[in-house]
Amino acid sequence: MSKTASSDHATTDRLSERAHESVDRIAETAGRGEERVRQGADEAEARIREAGQKARERSDETVQTITGYVRDNPLTSLGLAFAAGAILAALTRRS
Repeated sequence: MSKTASSDHATTDRLSERAHESVDRIAETAGRGEERVRQGADEAEARIREAGQKARERSDETVQTITGYVRDNPLTSLGLAFAAGAILAALTRRS
């Protein structure tokens, strides 16, 4: 092998090694970024589930409150329902 070919081969080896090192650094950085994204997604999912659970609890409490009111005041509830229906019917006829 000539001196020029040997020098070219050494240069190619150095460039190849640097390219591999660069790819390894990029892969490591990407891996850390992916982990941060996954962690953020997990935290967001947990917050969404918690908010959904709280909304369900509030909804259940509201239904219980309304049910108790209707049970304690059946005639008033019937009158309110009739009035609300009459108003809704009048509004929808105008549209």
